[in-house]
Amino acid sequence: MAGESPAVSADLPIVLVLSGHDPTGGAGLVADNEAIAACGGWAMTVPTALTVQNCRDVQAVYPVSGSHIQEMAAALDDLPVAAIKIGLVASIDSLSAVVGIIRERPGIPVIVDPVIKAGGGTQLSAADLVDAFRELLLPRADIVTPNRYELARLAGPDSADDTQRAVSLMHLGCQAVLVTGTDDPVSGADASQVVHTLHRPHGDRQWQWPRLAGSYHGSGCTLAAALAARLAIGEGVVSACEQAQAFTWQALKRGWRPGHDQYLPRRLWQLPDTPFTVPFTTV
Repeated sequence: MAGESPAVSADLPIVLVLSGHDPTGGAGLVADNEAIAACGGWAMTVPTALTVQNCRDVQAVYPVSGSHIQEMAAALDDLPVAAIKIGLVASIDSLSAVVGIIRERPGIPVIVDPVIKAGGGTQLSAADLVDAFRELLLPRADIVTPNRYELARLAGPDSADDTQRAVSLMHLGCQAVLVTGTDDPVSGADASQVVHTLHRPHGDRQWQWPRLAGSYHGSGCTLAAALAARLAIGEGVVSACEQAQAFTWQALKRGWRPGHDQYLPRRLWQLPDTPFTVPFTTV
């Protein structure tokens, strides 16, 4: 409205998100945007891929060209990015562009969610892309957030257990690995609990969360984006991991099931259900 000025608020830390678009909003850029907003940040989003999918599985993935990714990111060069969150990267051309964008922003925390397989089972990354991911992106990651399947794919067949696999990723150059056990719990583990483990060079940290019933679409995106927001705010790695897990668990607990397939996390569950007050009079 003319004559009105926006409410004064504290600066919001910006998270630059490079990820795929999921039309359901359960995962991808929409999920990242919601999680980052709910955790106190502001997402600037650059799509790396377009997907054809529903709440059951992914039918097709169309990578965005590296030149388009670079052009979109370059338009944001004058903004003070506090963290970078990487999600689905669907081609080596796109990956090269993402790595170039990270190189141009040294010193900014990089959070990588390695999207290798869709929740419905569709493989999203061929072997050559996984190899390039290991060689080009992991050495520039401050923290990687794989589930146990993704950890095994990234580490390769030479490691005997999750700890060795995480150590092998840190030997590549990434600073920390937060392994989630939601989809594929360790053999013999308590089925009523979900165990997430943070591996760092100077020690590990583990959390247990009550396992929720049902299947969820977008839990990994939610966790990694929330973690990126907390790191952008300035929290330490352990505290940021704990806060991101707590937020994700609450979003899943309040998940919404629009059909008969997977639940979608409700990342904005804290918003009030009451209508907004209109600050002007209609005529």
